[in-house]
Amino acid sequence: MSTPTDWLAFSSPAKINLFLHITGRRPDGYHTLQTIFQLLDYGDTLYFHPNHSNTVNLLTPLADVPDDQNLIIRAARLLADHVGPPPFGVDIRINKRLPMGGGLGGGSSNAATTLLALNALWKSGLSTRALADLGLRLGADVPVFVHGHTAWGEGVGEQLTPLVRPAQNGAAWFLVVKPNCEVSTASVFSHKRLTRDTPIRKIAPAVERLDASYRNDCQAVVSEIYEAVNQALTWLGQYAEPMLTGTGSCIFAEFTSQADAEQVLNKLPDQWTGFVAKGVDTSPLLSEVRSFTTCERQQM
Repeated sequence: MSTPTDWLAFSSPAKINLFLHITGRRPDGYHTLQTIFQLLDYGDTLYFHPNHSNTVNLLTPLADVPDDQNLIIRAARLLADHVGPPPFGVDIRINKRLPMGGGLGGGSSNAATTLLALNALWKSGLSTRALADLGLRLGADVPVFVHGHTAWGEGVGEQLTPLVRPAQNGAAWFLVVKPNCEVSTASVFSHKRLTRDTPIRKIAPAVERLDASYRNDCQAVVSEIYEAVNQALTWLGQYAEPMLTGTGSCIFAEFTSQADAEQVLNKLPDQWTGFVAKGVDTSPLLSEVRSFTTCERQQM
């Protein structure tokens, strides 16, 4: 996508769930969980440009996603409603690389990037915590992208403890594979055979080492409902230990080097897509927002 150079670019990274345990179900129907959100150095890019219309316009709409359901537009409107009329409108473009319905948090990440970028552009002055609280209204995964750190997650995913994976856990290169299907999160969480009582774990052992006892509780159900996911897991299992991320449909495996991951990617069957990415402890979005804010202050 060609974008004018005077547009401001902000990253919108992907995440994978290194494990996902469902520990219970709340009276309101939401499930409680434990997980590690691992951020990746791969994702979408959002571009912002002020306009004189006093409106927020998404110039690259997503197919089959109306504005009132698009998390970029919803995040912009939510921020504007919270802080009052913005000083100017903004045009937004997106270079979309993350697949929809893949469990990589693409929509949630887009919402978080929009909140952080517009908070800086409009000089709204909201804290990261306040933005995360706003983001939670849009989705349980939005706060992890607002805070911008690989993290241990609990509750519905909004209770976050930033962490750094120690070196002994191995290299942080991941091959992510997208089977040719989209998974309905609602169908997974409503499935009668979904495990909902995995015992609660402490943080420290998981951070030190993720052994075979850590799994994705959604994986068995998704594999049962979606044959394409089951086939992809079987294929990737020839080369590494595969796991579903989130409720899918993307699966991933960790490798000791970028070259090893790319070697397997080159064997990927034609009906699927995939990419290789490095795990990162901190989202590049945070430094991008800080740099913009610093430049703005220097120009005052």
